[in-house]
Amino acid sequence: MTSESETTASASAAAVNVRVEGLRKRADFLAAARARVAHSRGFVLQARKREAEGPARIGFTCSKKVGNAVARNRAKRRLREVARLDLPGNARPGWDYVLIGRRGATASLDFQQMRHDLQQALCEVHS
Repeated sequence: MTSESETTASASAAAVNVRVEGLRKRADFLAAARARVAHSRGFVLQARKREAEGPARIGFTCSKKVGNAVARNRAKRRLREVARLDLPGNARPGWDYVLIGRRGATASLDFQQMRHDLQQALCEVHS
């Protein structure tokens, strides 16, 4: 049995979550690149407020500087997982976010550190 306070806490936490969709078009990636930027050890976060309201959107990219295809895919998988865990509670509706992997750091940095860095980067771009 769950207590009444646990039910209330989980209901309020669910109400804060923002729906997140994928960012697909190149033009949206380029628009985010011209907007706000936050740098961290494991990645770069680019963010922009869209004119149209709607769910938050997220895109991921890693250049060939990150490594071969295996290294790039591993880095993007880690970025997707960090975003899946932390973005719904911290993103804002109507915003586009792009996470860019960094050479050597994205694939090897401690996962909890990456989560913490994402939360700080989101605070930075929203301030």
